[in-house]
Amino acid sequence: MPAKRTKQQDALRAAQMYYLQDQTMDAIARELRTSRSTVSRLLSTARETGLVQIQIKTPSDRAPELERLIRLRYGVEVHVVPISDELNEVEVLERVSMQAARTIGPLVDSNAVVGVAWGSTVSTVSRHLTRKVTHGTTIVQLNGAGNTQTSGIAYASEIIRRFGTAYGAKVEQFPVPAFFDHAETKTAMWHERSVRRILDLQDRMTIAIFGVGSIDAEIPSHVYTGGYLDAADIEGLEASGVAGDVATVFFRSDGSDDGIALNARSSGPRLSSLRKVRRRICVVSGQRKIKGLRGALAAGLATDLILDEITARELVAQHGHAPDAIGGFFNGLDKIQGLDDMPGHRTHSGGG
Repeated sequence: MPAKRTKQQDALRAAQMYYLQDQTMDAIARELRTSRSTVSRLLSTARETGLVQIQIKTPSDRAPELERLIRLRYGVEVHVVPISDELNEVEVLERVSMQAARTIGPLVDSNAVVGVAWGSTVSTVSRHLTRKVTHGTTIVQLNGAGNTQTSGIAYASEIIRRFGTAYGAKVEQFPVPAFFDHAETKTAMWHERSVRRILDLQDRMTIAIFGVGSIDAEIPSHVYTGGYLDAADIEGLEASGVAGDVATVFFRSDGSDDGIALNARSSGPRLSSLRKVRRRICVVSGQRKIKGLRGALAAGLATDLILDEITARELVAQHGHAPDAIGGFFNGLDKIQGLDDMPGHRTHSGGG
């Protein structure tokens, strides 16, 4: 008698028959001697555990027009998440994070060093990650999370742990403050061997995953609400013309970061170091983050961008265009570039 099959074996077998052999669920049920509803559950298990990873690939000449325009203007690979005006900011974040998690999975390979910056967006992404078996992969925390109110360990470590669990990877936390009280303290700490070990690991990153912080977003970035900055810090950022941050390192709308005093006390990686990472995945949800996003793109911080449709439309709009005028902007592009004849083109209207 054959040994009793496990649920995972059945899920793998059902997935192979369904996705690779084009068998119907009824046919699979007969072969596995089970019910059609059980086959449906097995296929769901295969997707949820990472046995199956679904990707939608669009030929470049049929790419959605928003993605094409952003790719041309900013030189990044881009994934625009379709949404409707009826969704609130929390629902938009969930949709963006779910697609980001599905997009990130295939990019994480064995022997990778994946840097992860904590934050509201990345935290939501981490809850939607699907399992993928890797070997020799390490997840490293990009910036410290301690502040004057809490150690920050519980918040940041949970995010890092989810990434480690999803990819079967080793996890390396960074147990230092998000911001030091004095730049001299940071300089001294950066010479400690225990800290140096994490910094050296960050220097070997093959992938970096981060969101864009913004002080006026509908869902405020955790760095601005979690007790990390006091009134003097906020005033200093405003005086320096700061537009946003990545991994608690701040920059202006033009991408510059020189002369921003708080960066000297930040535990996040220097922007020049981040730009050296081969793949840099930026996830953004909510059009109130547009200033920070433009600054991050101007700084060359992202190679891959995942964002919602409304923010994408705002991003490609010319400076000075209000959101309700974006439709006219696209219509003008259609006339100039003859886009109406392109396969897959759709008319964009303001606000949708």
